[in-house]
Amino acid sequence: MRLVTFENSAHQSRIGALASSDGRIIDLNSACALYLKDRENESAFQRIADALVPPNMRALFEGGDTSLDAARKALKHALDRGNSATGVRGEPISYASSEIRLKAPIIPKKFFHTAGNFREHHEEATKAGFSHPVMPWIVFFQNVDAIIGHDEPVIYPEHLTHELDYELELTVVLKKSGKHFTPEDAASYIGGYVIFNDITARDIQRREMKSGVFSFCKAIDTFCPLGPWIVTADEIPDPHNLAMQLRVNGQSRQNSHSSKMSVKIPEILSHYSPMGYSAGDVVSTGTVSGVAAFSGDPKALYLKPGDVMECEIEKIGILRNPVISWEAAYGQKPAAMATQEANK
Repeated sequence: MRLVTFENSAHQSRIGALASSDGRIIDLNSACALYLKDRENESAFQRIADALVPPNMRALFEGGDTSLDAARKALKHALDRGNSATGVRGEPISYASSEIRLKAPIIPKKFFHTAGNFREHHEEATKAGFSHPVMPWIVFFQNVDAIIGHDEPVIYPEHLTHELDYELELTVVLKKSGKHFTPEDAASYIGGYVIFNDITARDIQRREMKSGVFSFCKAIDTFCPLGPWIVTADEIPDPHNLAMQLRVNGQSRQNSHSSKMSVKIPEILSHYSPMGYSAGDVVSTGTVSGVAAFSGDPKALYLKPGDVMECEIEKIGILRNPVISWEAAYGQKPAAMATQEANK
């Protein structure tokens, strides 16, 4: 399944699945209630549907395989009923893409951020004379409030940075909680995969890394595009065999392959597991080569308002986000803020 979070015409947040035939979105909670009424003859169909396939993505993953299997049955039943089918209360079940607005597919409780896992990224950093090596096994937490979805804008905070960069990453969504498990056990925790664009303010990053950290540079509001949907693990049997490309204004910037990971996903998940996972947590796997900062002409390639980024990973899809100015977003220029330079 390709699982989405969307907003309907009533501005309600719902979860759905992409119909492979025509790209329509099936409301999974409504479809589950209809399935339970039609096929299982359940009298408490809505209450059970809310428990099995709740209209919230994190809650769905908290149900693990039980909820994911119920969602598959609901999806099949809705597709069998056709586009004209309505829910048990007469509500729509099937939506054209023009009738809804995609949101970030999930807002996790925790977002484990991996850096340095593609050695080609470390090698390009070294050649470019970056201030610090990009070593493997770097992990930190992403700001989940910075998450945005497909087609939502990255807001350029020109009062904070002049070196806005992109980083394409494959990301894992977990379907159950756990801690202290082995790489051999990791597969049972994987619920699906989603695309992540790790927007980074490089000038801020260089300052932060003098203290051995980099968090603020990647955690500013809207710096965490995630989407366009979660592809369940059964549809990607080998996540280490996926072509990866990031484009800016149609021009390829990052072009690589998930097989180039230094540390594979089972080892990553096992290594971080002593911190403890909750169902619905998200774990990134690191970026590939081709970022602006390590190119021959970074200033020419850094992002600017008006740019459109497209992150594509094979078997998942395309996550697209425009870059807009602060003034376009808020209708005014940014106010003066405290900066690191002002407090030297």
